[in-house]
Amino acid sequence: MISTRGRYALRVMVDIALTQGEGYVPMKDVAERQGLSLKYLEQILPPLTKNGLITGLQGKGGGYRLTRKPEEYRIIEILELTEKELEPVSCLAKGAAECDRRSTCKTIGFWVGLNSVIRDYLGSKTLRDLM
Repeated sequence: MISTRGRYALRVMVDIALTQGEGYVPMKDVAERQGLSLKYLEQILPPLTKNGLITGLQGKGGGYRLTRKPEEYRIIEILELTEKELEPVSCLAKGAAECDRRSTCKTIGFWVGLNSVIRDYLGSKTLRDLM
């Protein structure tokens, strides 16, 4: 399940894409438009800025803006930064211990296939698609 962190990150990115024009978008404006807590948004922004998806400017006229065109952002890229895991089952998560039952598991192929469908779908959609 995608957490509020991932869902809000997508909403923030779409809001910035729709409103940035040539300037920076104040996060208090995003929070107000989206009905989200500014404090919570301040926790979501660091991985997005640290990884170069958005850039920030302090002071008067400051805020955030995208670093690329909306069609250059894959949804999977945003969610991978904000979610701990996207895999449908824990045994497929990165760094998960090898399951003792993997070699005899009758359902592993199903979970691998579902994971592939999810990742393909999220990788095929861009920020522009959500706009």
